Amino acid sequence: MKNCTLVIMAAGIGSRYGKGIKQLEVVGPSGELIIDYSIYAAKRAGFNKVVFIIREDIEKEFREAIGDRIQDQIKVEYVFQDINNLPGGLHKPADRTKPWGTGQAVLACKGIVNEPFVVINADDYYGDMAFEKVYEFLCQAKDGLEKPEYCMVGFQLGNTLSENGSVTRGVCQVSENHQLVDVIETTGIHEEDGKIVSDLDNPLTHKELVSMNMWGFTPDIFEVLENKFIDFLQGLSSDDIKSEYLLPNIVDQLLKAGKCNVTVLTSSDRWFGVTYHEDKDFVVNSILQLIENDVYPKDLYK
Repeated sequence: MKNCTLVIMAAGIGSRYGKGIKQLEVVGPSGELIIDYSIYAAKRAGFNKVVFIIREDIEKEFREAIGDRIQDQIKVEYVFQDINNLPGGLHKPADRTKPWGTGQAVLACKGIVNEPFVVINADDYYGDMAFEKVYEFLCQAKDGLEKPEYCMVGFQLGNTLSENGSVTRGVCQVSENHQLVDVIETTGIHEEDGKIVSDLDNPLTHKELVSMNMWGFTPDIFEVLENKFIDFLQGLSSDDIKSEYLLPNIVDQLLKAGKCNVTVLTSSDRWFGVTYHEDKDFVVNSILQLIENDVYPKDLYK
């Protein structure tokens, strides 16, 4: 059994734990959050550590709301995403208040995560199949290759839609040997009369593979993230206080430069999350159905 880590991006959780914080919506019959099902599925697949990326100002509340009740189930560590924590002696613009994005979030794990890892969003449900496939891939992954081998999980577009409004998805172009070629950020995706429409001119079906920000990496990604973050920061104009350093963009740059391979692992499970407040009922009912089908116990931590 190989050491592999689950990295959960949760720095976007608000400092007031209450109504309106979608990552903390109770969706399970015993008080479980979506994040609990991700941890349970990852542990069952073989992952033996979870690292939460949070902000330092919410550490106490986060531990009380999530971390403390899972620390007996799996090894838990915390890293902090800080807007002021920049490499190369650089400093943020004085007026910058917006977080730097998912690239900086994962970079915060440097020195803490020294084994292959999967990174996910805190508020998304990915299903057992996704974790099983990523774990199997990472068990074979080798660190320090001249051309690193990474992976991502692609979900069928029709399994990622919301009944309550349009969504944005990264539509993947995949080669015949399951390698990621490109990810096209596509907005306004929704279903009308059984057909999927979007802001793209090209028609979509239910079967396109889309990225839901579930990536598998080896630790060599951290040096890449740091160097590219320095380039990103140095390339900003002095009045740019909104540009973000995003993980999918970084992977795309590496692909275009021929500096990595990304294997697309496909899952037939339904993804779900609380994109809209009205999505909660669907998520709750989906969890209950999974419990009835014996995918999960009624109480995850009993």
